[in-house]
Amino acid sequence: MELLDLAVFLKREWKSGGNRPVLAGKVLGMVFQKPSLRTRVSFEVGMKHLGGDALYLSPDEIGLGKRESIADVARVLSGYVQGIMARVFAHDHVLELAKWASVPVINGLSDYNHPCQGLGDIMTVYEHFGRVEGLKVAFIGDGNNVATSLLMASALLGANFSIASPPGYELKASTLVKARPLAEDSHITIETFEDPIAAVADADVVYTDTWTSMGQEAEAAERRKRFQKYQVNTQLLAKASKGAIVMHCLPAHRGEELTDEVADGPQSKIFPQAENRMHAQKAVLVELMS
Repeated sequence: MELLDLAVFLKREWKSGGNRPVLAGKVLGMVFQKPSLRTRVSFEVGMKHLGGDALYLSPDEIGLGKRESIADVARVLSGYVQGIMARVFAHDHVLELAKWASVPVINGLSDYNHPCQGLGDIMTVYEHFGRVEGLKVAFIGDGNNVATSLLMASALLGANFSIASPPGYELKASTLVKARPLAEDSHITIETFEDPIAAVADADVVYTDTWTSMGQEAEAAERRKRFQKYQVNTQLLAKASKGAIVMHCLPAHRGEELTDEVADGPQSKIFPQAENRMHAQKAVLVELMS
C-alpha cells in the first residue's frame, strides 16, 4: 500500500508543477527482448520527470543470453547504470539478471507476470473508487502474465477476484496456489469460471487483454476461435455492477477481446490506466534508486 500511496503522490506532484529531481545523475538501463510502446515511453519519461535518464537497449544490441551471457550482461551494465529494467520472454532471464547484477533489477514483463502493469492497474482502481478493499475485479480471457499480476495485486490489497477463460487457457494451478494464502490473509475470494457472464456478475472492474500475445502469432487463428465468447462488449458489461469500469493493458485488438463501443465508452479507464503505468513505475524507481 505504501508503494501505491507513493505513486498517487508522485502523480499529484507532477500535475501540480513537476516532480522533484530525486534521481538526478541516475541512469536506468532498459533491456528489451520484446518491444513495447508503453513500457519504453513510461519508464523513459518517468526517469526524466525524476531528474534522471534512461538508456534504451534493443534486442539486437544485446542478444540477451545469446550473443553474451546474462551473467556478463548484468555485471557489465551494473558498472554503467544505477538500475536495470528488463522486458523479456522468459521469466528466468529476469531472475538471472537479478542474481548477477549489483544494481536493482525491475521486471518490465516476463512470460510469468507483469508486476509494473499490475501496480498501474491497481492505482487506477484506487483513484476511481477511493479504495481497493472489498471491490470485485473480473478478468475475462487468457490466464496470462497480466492476469497473474492483477490477481496477486488484488489479493494483497483485499479485492475479490474472478476470472473466466476457455478450457486450456486458465491461470496456472501454481499461480492459484501462490495466491490462496494472500487471499486468506485479506479475507477475499478467488473464483475461476469458464462462463464470462458468471465471472463479471456484480464486478466493479471488468478487465480484458489481447487474445494473442507477442510470440503466440502461430496460435492466433485457433485462439480467435476459442475466445469468441470472451469479448467484452455492452451485453457482457451490462452483467457487471452499474458503476463498473473497463480496463485493458493495451495494445488492444478492437473487435476481438473488446468492442470500440466499450473501449471508447463512458465506463472505460483504458487511457488513464495507460498513463498510470508511468506514475506507478516512478514509485518503483524512487523506492529502488533514490
